[in-house]
Amino acid sequence: MGTDMDDLHASAITSTKEPGDARAMRKLVVASLFGNALEWYDFFLYGTAAALVFGQLFFIKGTDPLLATMIAFVGFTVGFVVRPIGGIMFGHVGDRYGRKTALVWTLSLMGLSTCLVGVLPTYAQAGIWAPIALLALRVVQGIASGGEWSGGVLMISESAPERLRGFYASWSQVGVAGGFVLSSAAFLAVQALPHDEFLSWGWRLPFLASILILGVGVYIRTRLPESTAFVQAEKSGRTVHAPILEVIRNQPIQILQAMGLRVAENGGSFIFLAFSLVYGRFAGLPNSVMLTGVMVSMIIELVTIPLWGRLSDRIGRKPVYLIGSIGLMVVAFPFFWLIDSHASALIWLAFILGNPICHGAMIGTQGAMMGELFTTEVRYSGMALGHEIASVFAGGLSPLLATALLAKYHAAWPISLLLMGLGLITVISLVFTKETSRRAGSTATMPGPAAQRVPTD
Repeated sequence: MGTDMDDLHASAITSTKEPGDARAMRKLVVASLFGNALEWYDFFLYGTAAALVFGQLFFIKGTDPLLATMIAFVGFTVGFVVRPIGGIMFGHVGDRYGRKTALVWTLSLMGLSTCLVGVLPTYAQAGIWAPIALLALRVVQGIASGGEWSGGVLMISESAPERLRGFYASWSQVGVAGGFVLSSAAFLAVQALPHDEFLSWGWRLPFLASILILGVGVYIRTRLPESTAFVQAEKSGRTVHAPILEVIRNQPIQILQAMGLRVAENGGSFIFLAFSLVYGRFAGLPNSVMLTGVMVSMIIELVTIPLWGRLSDRIGRKPVYLIGSIGLMVVAFPFFWLIDSHASALIWLAFILGNPICHGAMIGTQGAMMGELFTTEVRYSGMALGHEIASVFAGGLSPLLATALLAKYHAAWPISLLLMGLGLITVISLVFTKETSRRAGSTATMPGPAAQRVPTD
């Protein structure tokens, strides 16, 4: 194993001279994909558990179910509120000391905090300390995830040939989707237990499994090669002392553009993935039907994400991103109409429209497009800052806000309007963002193996 990884390291570095080294890129993609999937498995577990069990187990008995779920989603939101802190911390580490170093730390924090959730006492056992401990561990998860995404993308995209950067960068997002599939599958499996056993101990098993996942993930990540672009920047002395201050001072517009790109993708996805389970319970649907719909759509998205990424290499990042963000606005009402049909096939169709098509187009393009907005020496920090600040208001608040709207109006139409608003924000942001792909005639700043670095204005 060590020899293979040493060969991979050498191949990745020399790929600047040999951009056709597809074998080295395949190894890098596979290793990165597994590492990302394992980390995001941990993060997504909370969203599923918040929708299904945390409201019942960690808060006062007798509380209205929707209110209890809303309180559980407050913890979900807090995890997003602290993500910019993780982005700043690990963005600094990634830009100063390497993408790989930052990613090993994020995975370690995520795995340990997730495992500890699996051993927490419930409200009946520990009273108010139970939700406090749950919230504290969610804070650690949020900090870890805040530094994870950008590094996971850059490990691949900064070593990819320019003409295929969108395709290769999208594989990092496949790892994110894979993590959600794993977490959904884990909960679907333990829900096969008798209901009392599931609530008593079964829900803990997916969290406890994180300790095994942690070992595998750290093993994989410590053997990854550093990204080619970072190695080049380090050798040429282009690293900076305070990357977060540098990017805020020199590229503030790009940070705002990255935030705008994130709103529809992140906010829409957590309504489709987390809030939809709450809506399914409200509509009287079995959890298994909804979880199966989520899982089937995400399995399909594992295929569509790289296809959208490849399309962005051909026609440009903006057109593909517009397909996803406008598509989100178009399906905002039909998504809930299909769920209200109570027909399993139509429910699954709703998830397919929302996830592999609308969300897939955005997430499959996002990694390359955001990376191309920033220069190498501040790229990790810039991506993390824009990506994670937006996640506070988009993914962090959307399930909570959607649940509050459902509790007030007992109908889906306000949530559909919320989805349309999220899509509109991203469409407006795209109007003011230049195309970043060189193949579409732009001046992208990310130095790929196929080209020299182009200075930014």
